[in-house]
Amino acid sequence: MKIIKDIDNISEDLTGAVITIGNFDGVHLGHKEIFRKIAKEAGERNKKSVVITFDPHPQKIMHPERRPFFMLTSLNEKLDLISSCGVDAVILITFSTEFAGITAGKFVENILWGKLRLSKLFVGYDYVFGKGKGGNAEFLKAYGKKLGFQVEEISAVKTDGMIASSTNIRLSILVGNVKLASEMLGRPYGVSGTVVKGYRRGTDIGYPTANIKSEKVIPATGVYVIIAELEGTRHQGVINIGRNPTFGNEEISAEVHLLDFKGDIYGRAITILFIDRLRDEIKFKSPEELARQIKKDIEKAREILSFGALGMPHTFE
Repeated sequence: MKIIKDIDNISEDLTGAVITIGNFDGVHLGHKEIFRKIAKEAGERNKKSVVITFDPHPQKIMHPERRPFFMLTSLNEKLDLISSCGVDAVILITFSTEFAGITAGKFVENILWGKLRLSKLFVGYDYVFGKGKGGNAEFLKAYGKKLGFQVEEISAVKTDGMIASSTNIRLSILVGNVKLASEMLGRPYGVSGTVVKGYRRGTDIGYPTANIKSEKVIPATGVYVIIAELEGTRHQGVINIGRNPTFGNEEISAEVHLLDFKGDIYGRAITILFIDRLRDEIKFKSPEELARQIKKDIEKAREILSFGALGMPHTFE
């Protein structure tokens, strides 16, 4: 997949492309439906499929007061996921306050038509763009009739009656419903980070743990079943997100315990794939009571993972 970081560098082979536009944070089921449609349509027309997206996320520029703003995917993750849908090219526009001042009409005239002479545009059911959010699907259809391109609006994709959207996925993660979030994503929600040394109290009760630091949205406090990807291999595990109230900790930490794993992982990169939530974080009367509960958590995690998890294999290295 070709990645174009400057709209002045758009090559002639993209003329007449089939296009979609959006932030596409998370690249969820709804996004994938659009990407597959533009790839299919472009193939039928013997044209290129193009995704126009933005970096940084417009929310970070337009609403700096809203912090933290939780991203579901890093830029590299987003590009990799788009590429997996068979898209030919991504035009990555740097979003700034200056760019935000461009009207919807100027965006269509100067970029979509002026730079690309697009043949068809696919947009999501709720897509708005341009200064003051002046552009939407009806606006684009009117411009399309005037300039000579088609516009198709894609309906929402629903999971368990809930629309698959970046906002709904963030909210699901923040309340701990990682299973629903993963269903809307079409894959387990993942957090990548570096293993750092924490209090290491798990070692004292027979369950070595490692702290994870990451910049992405972290689920609500509690204990979760996970799959950990560590340097190309996958391991079953559980993770506790919280303050470790049994030991009186104040800071939020994310401590992972890999099942049937021995070795030093401090300082190494790791990706945590959240499969399901086991329970709330609990304050136990003693470290021994905590150790007994962790044993139960591990047994339950093995049971959940033995059935396969959201398309993940039943066995792990």
